[in-house]
Amino acid sequence: MTSAFRIRMTGRSTDESHRVSSPLELLFDLTFVVAIAQVSAQLAHKTEAGQALSGLGPYLMVFFAIWWAWMNFTWFASAYDTDDVPYRLTTLVQMAGVLVLAAGVPSAFDEQNYTAITIGYLVMRVGLVTQWVRAAVEHPEGRATALRYAIGISVVQVGWVSRLAMPESWGLWTFIVLALLDLSVPIWAERTGKTTWHPHHIAERYGLFTIIVLGESVSAATIGVQRSLANDGFGGELIVIAVAGLVLLFALWWLYFLEPAAEGLSSHRNRSYYWGYGHYLVFASLAAIGAGLEVAVQPGAGHGEVPAAAIGYSVAVPVAVFLAMLWVLHAPLVPDVVIRPLKTLIAVVLLLLLPLAAPLIGLGGVIIGVAVVASALVAATLLDVHLRASGTRVTGAAAA
Repeated sequence: MTSAFRIRMTGRSTDESHRVSSPLELLFDLTFVVAIAQVSAQLAHKTEAGQALSGLGPYLMVFFAIWWAWMNFTWFASAYDTDDVPYRLTTLVQMAGVLVLAAGVPSAFDEQNYTAITIGYLVMRVGLVTQWVRAAVEHPEGRATALRYAIGISVVQVGWVSRLAMPESWGLWTFIVLALLDLSVPIWAERTGKTTWHPHHIAERYGLFTIIVLGESVSAATIGVQRSLANDGFGGELIVIAVAGLVLLFALWWLYFLEPAAEGLSSHRNRSYYWGYGHYLVFASLAAIGAGLEVAVQPGAGHGEVPAAAIGYSVAVPVAVFLAMLWVLHAPLVPDVVIRPLKTLIAVVLLLLLPLAAPLIGLGGVIIGVAVVASALVAATLLDVHLRASGTRVTGAAAA
């Protein structure tokens, strides 16, 4: 799309041909690289200190802010992206908010201080509300919905800011209430009319964000390798875990893109909330895998205060969550899921049992096992696809 000074903001067509991510959307995604790297690193530090469970709460809360801000921008852009000067400037405001949020991640984990994160979230919401107000002014057909979005987001944001003045003991339940209210805004707003988001564009955007999160896992593991090399140099277990981690991430990438979401979203637009919201667990689990791998490649990992089984679970559990969510999200969306549920179930059970064998096979053996399970699921699924395609061809030939 060629940028102009100003283009009237109207709802874009739901069946627009060749709809792909814009350069601005790709730039916007890059700011989230920093935020995801921060939250993944903090979870890794907690895991390394044997405090993975205590770090899980802050991790999930901070990741919610990151994911929700990205998701709101993405769905708005799919329906109203004009790529003109005002649109680009309001997007810049949201990008600035992401960077402020990222700067506040360490204090949220170490001190339970969410001030910087709340300020960054506020800046992002100001940019988003501005865009919704503009949509209400320039697109009369969608005005009621746009105004509901602007009002709903603003009211909930008042709650987020007010939360800073509340007692620390209220932190968890106020987060849950406000998060649920945030999630309710789109459902309430679109009761007066649906926004014209593009199914193939949305599927592509989610796929790109999946790649970003996987990339952060690669980065986290690389940081762990660098620290290990600085302390102990090359070692057999280090090489094994690093290679197994790379194979694992490659297998997870392959599995995600085996499921065709775009056609399902096109056929079942009413299930978009289910699919879109459920990706919170997909993205959060992928980022957590990176944190687990970063710890796994540390010198002496599994031989010190943190047992090998615990480190193994820091990788195996998020992988199991990721695999389970692939089926949960796509089963209601497509007539026939590509990754068979029985194979997914077997893989999940194996993943949850593998770390128990850590005393026998070591941490390296556990990570290899996780990578083998994921790779085997890829191979089994590709074989299923091939057999089904061959069966279709044979049936079609016989009918002819």
